[in-house]
Amino acid sequence: MFFAADSFFDSDAWNVAQNLGLFLGLVFWAATVYWVYKDARRRIEDPWLVAIATLLGAIPPFLGPLIYMLFRPPEYLEDVRERELEILAIEEQLAERDLRCPVCRGTVDPSFLVCPVCTTRLKQACEACGSPLEPIWQVCPYCATPVPPGIVTGEEVLQPLRLRRSRRAD
Repeated sequence: MFFAADSFFDSDAWNVAQNLGLFLGLVFWAATVYWVYKDARRRIEDPWLVAIATLLGAIPPFLGPLIYMLFRPPEYLEDVRERELEILAIEEQLAERDLRCPVCRGTVDPSFLVCPVCTTRLKQACEACGSPLEPIWQVCPYCATPVPPGIVTGEEVLQPLRLRRSRRAD
């Protein structure tokens, strides 16, 4: 029985299978090293750190890529740059204070009482000086007149003037 097993390990079929297994193992190892290199280039800016990551992926065969996966940066550089650009765009948009009407999304000025596009009342005017009042103000900052409670808040603030006029006619 052992003679048959011993003759199999000395056969040409075993040598071919052994060489094919070694070749496939070598190809798989080279593929993992290449994957670590490509992934590190997409995630790490510094070329020295890319080289170290590639070396880590190569030296302990098959264990190196697993170690690399534990310590690699969580995001691609492209995603980081894209997120930074989005944040910059949002910051610029906020800096411009691009005010818009809540009904028609038309551009309005902070001093407008009514939207010029859809005639939606945006702010209430001060009874004394006529300046626009913010909803949370309790006193007019321009003339120091107290603002009665509920004058600025309520349903009427966001309804277009046309609707209010038609309801009054009913």
